[in-house]
Amino acid sequence: MHLNFVEEIKPKTIIPLKLMGIDVSITNAVLAMLGATIFVMVILLIAARRPKLVPTPFQNAVESLVQFIRDEIVIEMMGKEGLPWFPFIGTIFFFILFNNIFGLIPGAAVPTSRLSVTVFLALIVFFTVHIYGIIKHGFFRYFIGWVPKGLPGWLWPIVFILESISALAKPFSLSVRLFANMMADKIIVLVFLSFVILFHTLAVAPLSVPFAIVMALLELIFDIVQAYVFTILTAMYIGEAMEGQH
Repeated sequence: MHLNFVEEIKPKTIIPLKLMGIDVSITNAVLAMLGATIFVMVILLIAARRPKLVPTPFQNAVESLVQFIRDEIVIEMMGKEGLPWFPFIGTIFFFILFNNIFGLIPGAAVPTSRLSVTVFLALIVFFTVHIYGIIKHGFFRYFIGWVPKGLPGWLWPIVFILESISALAKPFSLSVRLFANMMADKIIVLVFLSFVILFHTLAVAPLSVPFAIVMALLELIFDIVQAYVFTILTAMYIGEAMEGQH
């Protein structure tokens, strides 16, 4: 029996819709993103609704995560002057993390295993970084800052071209890294679960199912790591734009 694992994790159309000939159907991936967004909002609202001097374990866990994002990502990568960016950075982290985690639900879609989703996130970061840099430093000063001071004049065009390629490659690497890792994690779990079907026997279930569970638990760690990597790179890129010099 032939199994197409990529086909298994492709979004499934729930409500078919077309707008001016463009397919805007509601898929299980869209519903997963909506569910993850609502879930994050509910968690944060509950944690912030009635703060206590001696926090509950739930409140303490949420506060510790928020403090980690603020101290270890925003301040670490951007300095205290980057604190106004904390809501943006925190939103990216929570959005990616809970969209990743939703993939652990059996049968649920993993929005971040879709290249269209990760590319859209990366483009948001790309335009945010460069528009902010232009507004802060001015158009010409911002792009001139891409070339280190003290270089011979004949090297300026070469370095500027290389920096331009690097700037265009950053959103590509952000999107592909997240997409590839999330798709690979999901496929690995499906491979272990499919052994019963592939070998046409339940004899492999005592081996394949525990391995699938272990991989699912490891996937939770990978989900956190991928959200962290995407977020810390976003903070680093914004920090570079704040400095105005690469």
